[in-house]
Amino acid sequence: MTRKQLIATLALFALPAMAFAHPGHGQGLLAGASHPLSGLDHLLAMVAVGLWAAQQEGRGRWALPCTFLVAMLAGGGLGFAGVALPGLESGIAASVLALGLAVALAVRPPLSLAMIATAGFALCHGMAHGLELPAMSSAWAYAAGFIGVTAALHAAGYAVVRWLPHAAAPLVRLAGAAAAIAGGYLLAA
Repeated sequence: MTRKQLIATLALFALPAMAFAHPGHGQGLLAGASHPLSGLDHLLAMVAVGLWAAQQEGRGRWALPCTFLVAMLAGGGLGFAGVALPGLESGIAASVLALGLAVALAVRPPLSLAMIATAGFALCHGMAHGLELPAMSSAWAYAAGFIGVTAALHAAGYAVVRWLPHAAAPLVRLAGAAAAIAGGYLLAA
C-alpha cells in the first residue's frame, strides 16, 4: 500500500466529530447534510455500511446501502411526525457495535437477514435525524441533505475496500473492530 493510500484511509477514519449528533446545524439542506457528520455514532455506522457492503458478494454490495437509505428515510419521516422509539440512542450505539463487528469479522449472512438488520439500524438513525429537524426548516430539504451525505459516506466506505489492494483487508477489519469498540463504549455510556 502506498503512503498516499494509507494517509487517505487513516484520514477517513480519523474525521473529527462529537460523540453524539445534536440539533443546531442550521436549516434545510445544510442542516440535514451536516447532521450525519456531526456525531461519531452516525459517522461510524454509515461508513461501516459501505465497508460491509463492499465485503459482500453480488446483490449485497448495492442492497445493503440502498436498504439503509430507504429505511433511514422512513425513520426520518417517523421522526418528523414526532414518533420516537424508546432507547433510540442505545439503538444507534448498538448499530455502531454490530456494524463494526460485521466489518471486523467480514460476516456474510443471508442477504435477507443482512437487509433486515441494516433496515433496523437505519430506522433508528433516520428517526434521530427526523426528531432533530430544525424549526422553520423544510423537511424535504433536510431529508435530502441527510440522505445525500449518508449515501456519500456509504460510497466512501465502499470505495476504501474496493480501492485498497487485497493485502490491505486487515486494515478494513481493524477499522471495523475500532468502530465496534466505539459502539460498545457509546452503548455503555
